[in-house]
Amino acid sequence: MGIFVNASTKAIVQGITGTQGSFHTRLMLDYGTQIVAGVTPGKGGKKVHNVPVYDAVEEALQKHEADTSIIFVPAPFAADAAFEALESGLKTIVIITEHVPVKDAVQVMARAKHQGAVVIGPNTPGIITLGGCKLGIMPVHIFKRGSVGIASRSGTLTYEIATGLSTMGLGQSTCLGLGGDPVVGLSFVEVLKEFEKDEQTKAVVLIGEIGGDAEERAASFISNKGYAKPVVAFVAGRTAPKGKRMGHAGAIIMGKAGTAQSKIDAFREANVSVAEKPSDVAKILAEKLKRRKNIFGGAESER
Repeated sequence: MGIFVNASTKAIVQGITGTQGSFHTRLMLDYGTQIVAGVTPGKGGKKVHNVPVYDAVEEALQKHEADTSIIFVPAPFAADAAFEALESGLKTIVIITEHVPVKDAVQVMARAKHQGAVVIGPNTPGIITLGGCKLGIMPVHIFKRGSVGIASRSGTLTYEIATGLSTMGLGQSTCLGLGGDPVVGLSFVEVLKEFEKDEQTKAVVLIGEIGGDAEERAASFISNKGYAKPVVAFVAGRTAPKGKRMGHAGAIIMGKAGTAQSKIDAFREANVSVAEKPSDVAKILAEKLKRRKNIFGGAESER
């Protein structure tokens, strides 16, 4: 179960021979992820952690069955890597690279949408479906298998909040980072739709930050649709000064739009509980699930 990736996912690693690509390939393999091939132009014929390396995605797919790619390619070439994966028919692309040029990112997202593919990132820690598949750079020891889905715009806050959930016995189904660049492939709304359909996921945590209107759109979706599962949110950047980029390229306030307060207000108007501190998320969610179970009775009511 989980969303986007699972135990059946078969992936290639683009940029596998680089320092980061090689290092994280080993960790993904250690977790049990099916990495079937790697791709680095000019390095075909090599092996990295016993994974065969090819010069092109098309060549790799002639020898191996795969449906997903994770990209560890420098920003100037990340779009070309993504296009190559999309043109070869891969349906899920995880772009770890940060600071991909905006024009490149826009073109990649347009191509992916046209082909019905999912892009996670760029500038993402990746995605993990617990007990099934890890495609990314997140430390696995903080996660625990369970039924809470996490979608986040911040990698480090994902780790902190996942640790708090695991400590309280609230395991996770799928955790993913939307990405911190100005243009990313997924929105909170798209992820909420997938979590709502997923039978394993019983509750959702959204981790937002200043900049853009992804959180406001998520709140509107929850309010208008009457979301079927409990949602708890945390929004970073309450004290951020206007006009200053705070860590991520997409985390910038312009006027009144994109402020932490506007996002918090939107969530509260949609009856979504908003944590004051990251450490409060697990406490609030535990109480919501307990109350929901007491009202309706039985684990099935937690949906």
